[in-house]
Amino acid sequence: MRIKQRSPVIALAFALHCMTLAAAPPAEDARLNQLVEAYFDKSLELNPVLATQIGDSRYNDRIPNDIGPEWRGQALATERHYLAALAEIGVGELAPQERLTYDVFKSRRELAIEGFRYPQQLLPIDQFNNPASDFAILGSGSGAHPFATLKDYEDFIRRMAGMRVWIDQAISNMRAGVKAGLTQPRPVVEKVLPQIKALGMARPEDSIFDQPLHSLPDSMDAKARQRLVADYRAAIATTLASYRRLHDYMSTEYLPSARTSVGWSQLPGGKDWYAFLVAIFTTTRMSPEEIHELGLREVARIESEMNSVREQVGFKGDLKAFFRFLKEDPRFYFETAEELLAGYRELKIRINTLLPKMFADFPKADYEIRAVEPFRAQSAAGAFYERPSADGSRLGIFYVNTFDLKGQPQYGMETLSLHEAAPGHHFQVSIQQELTGLPRVRRFDSYTAYDEGWALYCESIGKELGLFTDPYQYYGRLNDEMLRAMRLVVDTGLHAKDWSREQAIRYMLDHSSLAESDVIAEVERYIAWPGQALGYKVGQLRISAMRARAKAALGPKFDVKAFHGVILRGGALPMDVLEMKVDRWINETRRGVR
Repeated sequence: MRIKQRSPVIALAFALHCMTLAAAPPAEDARLNQLVEAYFDKSLELNPVLATQIGDSRYNDRIPNDIGPEWRGQALATERHYLAALAEIGVGELAPQERLTYDVFKSRRELAIEGFRYPQQLLPIDQFNNPASDFAILGSGSGAHPFATLKDYEDFIRRMAGMRVWIDQAISNMRAGVKAGLTQPRPVVEKVLPQIKALGMARPEDSIFDQPLHSLPDSMDAKARQRLVADYRAAIATTLASYRRLHDYMSTEYLPSARTSVGWSQLPGGKDWYAFLVAIFTTTRMSPEEIHELGLREVARIESEMNSVREQVGFKGDLKAFFRFLKEDPRFYFETAEELLAGYRELKIRINTLLPKMFADFPKADYEIRAVEPFRAQSAAGAFYERPSADGSRLGIFYVNTFDLKGQPQYGMETLSLHEAAPGHHFQVSIQQELTGLPRVRRFDSYTAYDEGWALYCESIGKELGLFTDPYQYYGRLNDEMLRAMRLVVDTGLHAKDWSREQAIRYMLDHSSLAESDVIAEVERYIAWPGQALGYKVGQLRISAMRARAKAALGPKFDVKAFHGVILRGGALPMDVLEMKVDRWINETRRGVR
């Protein structure tokens, strides 16, 4: 049969129709993306500070009472609603990228729902998860909340009112926790109290909250300026009174009721609760016992490498004597905070010149180096990173704690910078935020094993980059890796094996050259934040194993820059999902698929 030829106009219309069909995502892909985007919008409404941090200003006047029954009820209902809606998606019809989104989203919602079984709201504050301190940073003028317009200032006045509600709820929850036999350990409370006191005792005009008033917009007329300053300082005064009330309650009522035990398993239902936290923070099915044994093996391996460095530098004593030498010799320490910060800024320039050797993917946002603020320095970590805004208008921040210069040895600088800044957290967080082709739920999601595993992996590649040429700097890398290995032993020891605080401190002092002040802060961090410290080493070992497997499978086809792109350019993922992604890349590379 002879087929009739189409006219040029009809042929063109048909071709355009086919192109439209090809460009449109399959129906189930589109439904899934609409669903997860709707969830993310709802999550921003429930978590308005996250919205502010990523540059969404719709909820800049809100602080959620996220430990109150109303908020918790809404959040749980949201999780259940979107998990039920997800079940309506035809999973078999999804493209590979959307199937990845589906699996991650489903797992997240299931774990979130399970998490509501545990009464975390009755333990609302500790020295590492302190919303009172976080709020002060938010309103300092150098945090995420903007202070560029009159509305920005009025928004924060409303946020101060929301924080006062949160504080009242925290006091109520802690009283309920005391009655239920569910309180923070005494050392945790003792570390929180100075943080709150330092904030609450200031006069309004001397408070960290007053700092935005020192840089009011030039466009604001004198009358509006006068009214705003009066209203703002009145709100500060009321908020500081709430801080003092929180401090008074915790020092006079809560501290005497704080538990003398430190392990999570000693709380009501604590054994199951800790197992849940292990699963959350490692994204694996490893048991606390398995992790403990892994930690013991890693500690022994790293100690052997430390001994090799000791021999290389010609130190005659044993390893413990070497530790003492490294802690006590003044050559390894700066005399001033300014010297320490300047050293990191110089190191940033040097590392930036080396990164193209192993990376093809670079974030658009830059980062800056700052000292930790005095009010939280005494009990804060030695260093940490704060993400930039998603649009790059606010830089990332590599915070260095200058409170105890003996806790900041020069030999630890290269490895710490690799971890906290580039190519560690700064690359991972910034590149993830910039993946505009992914749903926002994946651009702004976080998994400790992925985030911290990547940062620790970045320490491990320092020699390949061209760092650690000084054996003491390489020792610093081993010392930091030892810290992460000891965490596997100590965290599980505290929370699954009934170790005491003193036993944990002694173990860490015996196996590292960390300053005692750092060891105490670390142990008290694990007491306050069980399971979180496990994600570092577990994640790093998994990522390193993925790279070794890819290199063995691909041989000369293996490209480390491409491997790093695979890890970075997909958002944060659980370890099993990341492994499947890497295996798929290995197979595609082997077949020559691009």
